[in-house]
Amino acid sequence: MRGLITMTMFLTLASALPCPGVTAAAPQYDVILRGGTIYDGTGGRPGVGDVALHGDRIAAIGDLAAARGKHEIDVHGLAVAPGFINMLSWATTSLLQDGRSQSDIRQGVTLEVFGEGWSMGPLNARMKKDMAEGQGDIKFDIPWTTLAEYTEYLVGRGISCNVASFVGATTIRIHVLGYEDRRPSPDELDQMRGLVRQAMEEGALGVGSSLIYAPAFYADTEELIELCKVAAEYQGMYISHMRSEGNKLLEAVDELIRIAREAKLPAEIYHLKAAGRDNWPKRGRVVEMVEAARAAGTRITADMYVYTAGSTGLNGAMPPWVQEGGLQQWIARMRDPQIRARLIQEMRTPTDKWENLLLAAGSPDRVLLVGFKNPALKNLTGKTLAEVAARRKTSPEEAAMDLVIQDDSRVDTVYFMMDEEDVKRNIAIPWVSFGSDAPSEAPEGVFTLANTHPRTYGNVARLLGKYVRDEKVIPLEEAIRKLTSLPAENLGLRERGLLRPEYFADVVVFDPAKIQDHATYAESHQYSTGMVHVFVNGTQVLSQGEHTGAKPGRAVWGRGRKTP
Repeated sequence: MRGLITMTMFLTLASALPCPGVTAAAPQYDVILRGGTIYDGTGGRPGVGDVALHGDRIAAIGDLAAARGKHEIDVHGLAVAPGFINMLSWATTSLLQDGRSQSDIRQGVTLEVFGEGWSMGPLNARMKKDMAEGQGDIKFDIPWTTLAEYTEYLVGRGISCNVASFVGATTIRIHVLGYEDRRPSPDELDQMRGLVRQAMEEGALGVGSSLIYAPAFYADTEELIELCKVAAEYQGMYISHMRSEGNKLLEAVDELIRIAREAKLPAEIYHLKAAGRDNWPKRGRVVEMVEAARAAGTRITADMYVYTAGSTGLNGAMPPWVQEGGLQQWIARMRDPQIRARLIQEMRTPTDKWENLLLAAGSPDRVLLVGFKNPALKNLTGKTLAEVAARRKTSPEEAAMDLVIQDDSRVDTVYFMMDEEDVKRNIAIPWVSFGSDAPSEAPEGVFTLANTHPRTYGNVARLLGKYVRDEKVIPLEEAIRKLTSLPAENLGLRERGLLRPEYFADVVVFDPAKIQDHATYAESHQYSTGMVHVFVNGTQVLSQGEHTGAKPGRAVWGRGRKTP
């Protein structure tokens, strides 16, 4: 659909007008957005017109002067677009705490997509116990077992956004093998395939992996292919934090393409990047590899966040072997002086065998500590690893080990690793969409007990403000396509991602001249501004920039779902 008035729209408008010589009442809708600049999500040029919503659907688009709405909103001078899709969300627990999804709704995100390796199901008794014991500031019950049960529980509690999820390959592996570093037996692999099948039939979007982390690191390519073959039967996709984003980046792209080709399903690269200065020159070759695969018929796409720093934990600074068996065994090993000595050496030594984010950052003063579980350590929030090491008169490597031990967690960490120019180049790639790789929070309550990466509050607004309006990296209509119809198409979603009659009424209204992120690494809990109105399934959740309190969010299921 290109431009404003298409044949579909014309027919919709024509059906709303009386026939010649016939008197008819003016069409009535629940909401009419009047006079906005309409970006339909296809990437075509915008045009000025009206958008009518009725129930949970878009009813009509165009010149609706003859129509009436129970609620009419003047949006002259503002952009009207489909709701934005966050391709990589970690709002799995933040929405349990606060279903309003404040930081993302205020940027126009109407769909949160979960499942980067870890998913909220399927769980067994041990996994539930580990999840309960591992909770930090956010505390929650775990009454669900399957991924679908989690999703239904979350929606039942009330959320303002829609949600969808991949099933995590890590979660599947832990369910069957625990945290062991070994291949599954044939029977165990059958169990793993069965869990994927159940998740796909209950509505998972596909299989997600995060291969730099233990125990996902222990899975070989063949194991992933077998899981993905099951997802392919249900028109699912594979999406991956690849085995390397640094020293073995090209080999990791090869692996992802091989999995997609052999399992016969589309695949996506999570948070496309080249991590570490020495690896920045590889970015161009990655693009060439993906485009060659696409030209050969294997659909490969990617998503990204628009910052030069990533965020994970101090586990990303340590080799996977020390983490085998889970958190408590990892901590126990780090108490052993001999193992500590070996760890220090390996953390300081460049290698292709595992992803060392400490070395990718370049120095410990480019490693920012942002989240602790232990109240006694929260005073270190916002300090760099170098600062903590200096304060404790120890090495950065020893400080990292001690912090994990003392916090009884991986410790949430920001690593500065990427090139700003690469960020701009990646934004411009036509097959790249966007994901925050973050929760959706609010500057209140338990969320303020830790810092967060500024992408939590600003990923979309930074794209539309800094990179689209100010630096003109891509046109606004292309940015909106990459936030809406591109991810919807990649995910195989029905009736979402476009402003089109009969599609679900996920609609955003914002001021392109004012959209702006404000969160920083030092002051991360700051809302973005410039988003004016947001509708989810036809219900207004943001009005004049303020949350209405409405929670109309729903589960969005994959195409394999067999139950209503």
